[in-house]
Amino acid sequence: MLFYILLFLGIVSLWWHWRARDRMKVTNLTGKYIFITGCDTGFGNMAAKIFDKKGFRVFASCLTETGAKELKAVTSKQLQTVLLDVRDSDSVKKVTTWVKSEVQSEGLWGLVNNAGILGPTAPTDWLEIEHFREPIEVNLIGLINVTINMLPLIKKAKGRIVNVSSVGGRLAFSGGGYFPSKFAVEGFNDSLRRDMKAFGVKVCCIQPGLFKTALTDPAQVLKEKEVIWEKLPPDIKKQYGEEYFQKDAAKKEKLSKICLNKDISPVIQCMEHALTSLHPHAHYIVGWDAKLFWNPLAKMPAVIQDFLLLRNRVELAASNAK
Repeated sequence: MLFYILLFLGIVSLWWHWRARDRMKVTNLTGKYIFITGCDTGFGNMAAKIFDKKGFRVFASCLTETGAKELKAVTSKQLQTVLLDVRDSDSVKKVTTWVKSEVQSEGLWGLVNNAGILGPTAPTDWLEIEHFREPIEVNLIGLINVTINMLPLIKKAKGRIVNVSSVGGRLAFSGGGYFPSKFAVEGFNDSLRRDMKAFGVKVCCIQPGLFKTALTDPAQVLKEKEVIWEKLPPDIKKQYGEEYFQKDAAKKEKLSKICLNKDISPVIQCMEHALTSLHPHAHYIVGWDAKLFWNPLAKMPAVIQDFLLLRNRVELAASNAK
């Protein structure tokens, strides 16, 4: 009996120590510089607003002038916006030079790689190489390009890099370029974290579940998929069946309603912890769906993953052919 009491007290003590360690913050962060990509909408937009209010000197990169103007209108004079297309290497270099002139000898405390797109999500045999190329160019190559250009500034500050990945970087549940790009981000993040440890730079990865943002707009997703469906050759349509598109859309809509997290603030809370904690996590899993379903499923044998994921697929016409 005494053994079990001691074991219980030991577990409680370790848990309490971990909680206390998790709450320890870096001091004197007010006025530190952070750079966030993809601030037009969604996670990046909210992060720029919140970190601006908390006293960081935020560089918020936007893809569009409209996004930049709207963000600037609701933030302090300290926040600066800049137009950046992460796919454009010249643009990345010019923005890096500008950031360097702003931070000077202080360096860059935080880089939040948030910019990303979903791209078409459809069965692989519906797609062409260009459907894969754009998500990979934005989500992976763009992220790497921004990181390696900003790295000297982050090393100077012994700062933080926060890469926004996805549960889609651990479990691919649809065809398209999004999932390969996020799996690759996970690999880049892990190697970078180990490479930077000797320089005092901490690298974190955020893995959100399904959140309600412009990226996951059901109407846009359906529209892109419909365009691809209409262009498919007759033999492919015959294999899937003329009713496949409508049935699949209905199933995806039902899944979205069940899994979608409407409050995006938990993602920004993880970004904040990664930027301000003395002991940031290597990985942050965010969203009830990610914690309770997608992440546990990603650790299960492939036969279980396939069984559960394929239950949400529409049966093909070719499956019934004799």
